[in-house]
Amino acid sequence: MTRFTARRPLLIAMTLAIALVQISPALAASGPRPVVLAAASLQESLNAAANAWAAQGHPRPVLSFAASSTLARQVEAGAPADLFISADQTWMDELDKRQLLRAGTRADLLTNGLVLIAPQSSRVQVTIRPGFALGAALGQGRLATGAVESVPAGIYAKQALSRLGVWPQVAGRIAGAQSVRDALALVARGEAPLGVVYATDAMADRRVRVVATFPESSHDPIVYPVAVLAVSRHGEAEAFRRFLLSPRGRAVFRRFGFGTP
Repeated sequence: MTRFTARRPLLIAMTLAIALVQISPALAASGPRPVVLAAASLQESLNAAANAWAAQGHPRPVLSFAASSTLARQVEAGAPADLFISADQTWMDELDKRQLLRAGTRADLLTNGLVLIAPQSSRVQVTIRPGFALGAALGQGRLATGAVESVPAGIYAKQALSRLGVWPQVAGRIAGAQSVRDALALVARGEAPLGVVYATDAMADRRVRVVATFPESSHDPIVYPVAVLAVSRHGEAEAFRRFLLSPRGRAVFRRFGFGTP
């Protein structure tokens, strides 16, 4: 899978500073609660899982959502978090390589699919197949998805479009968002006529509809790994990880359209 490209040092520093400022209020207020950094596409489902965990008498984890790339960079910058859930293996591999994960805690948690979406009011019809006319379907608009060099949804989107032979039609017409939820919002607001997001994202916003589903063979398997971070000192982090991987935890995610490895 395509790995992230090097960014200019100043841009990286600015991005990390903004990201860390965004999560600092949650970290400051977390107290005895574990902090979980999770892919943006997990917002509804992980909140439901955290509620189920808290209902058993445990402290409810503090959840911070963003693109997996942004979260991984937060971890590399020393964010005091306990658990990381990525939307792809590449960013978890990056942290593993840097020995930022607690040994023996990495596991595959969930699976997802990739879909082409349009605003609910749109009447566009597209059949996804090799060489399909995506450029014509876009009209004068752009294709919304995650940033194709760093955000997992964008990486998967480019991968699928390349394997189907249609990437040249749209390579210069990508609205690359900072997270898959930002891409979803562009389509939901009608700012982009089409977008490529996860199947579960399309379920989360009634303002969009699924135009077509990408074949699983068109992209690498979409797998969400979870791991306890090496800096974690919170005893509940491993217990919450085990709950998420348990039949009861995974049942929560299935309600939101996720699959299991």
